[in-house]
Amino acid sequence: MRLPAAAAPAAAGSARRLQAVNLAACMLLLAQYLLGMVVNLFVRLPAHHPGSAAGNYFAGVASGLAWVIPHGPAWAAAHAAFGLALMLAAFAGVALSWRHASRGCTAASLLGALAILGAGFNGVSFLNYGRNYSSMIMSGLWALAVACYVTGMFLAARPRPGRPA
Repeated sequence: MRLPAAAAPAAAGSARRLQAVNLAACMLLLAQYLLGMVVNLFVRLPAHHPGSAAGNYFAGVASGLAWVIPHGPAWAAAHAAFGLALMLAAFAGVALSWRHASRGCTAASLLGALAILGAGFNGVSFLNYGRNYSSMIMSGLWALAVACYVTGMFLAARPRPGRPA
């Protein structure tokens, strides 16, 4: 199936937008990684704060996040706030790929967004409970998200049947 001549520039523009969104996601994830390294190496998180050792995990997540952004150490606050913004951007990217991309590109975008969401939950788990495995899971999910967005970049660049190269 061939696209009408008027649809060809729109399809090419959509592919370029998806490539740009995936590249931006990779750059934002790199910035988030660097913020996380600063927190890991140079910030001492207090043992007691709202959300610490919470009995209800999700209430603890909300309390810990609500505490760290306005009242926590500056680098930890920046890392948490940037993580929230990154999560919102990731799900906006899912919406864009859902409307304009192949199933593979949409799947990569969705898996990347879910990896960011999971990394965020494990980041707050580390804040609240101080378990090193939460930090390890967070970094593994970060790597998965980067892999998803790199894959999405290549899938968006790949010619599809019915779309001009």
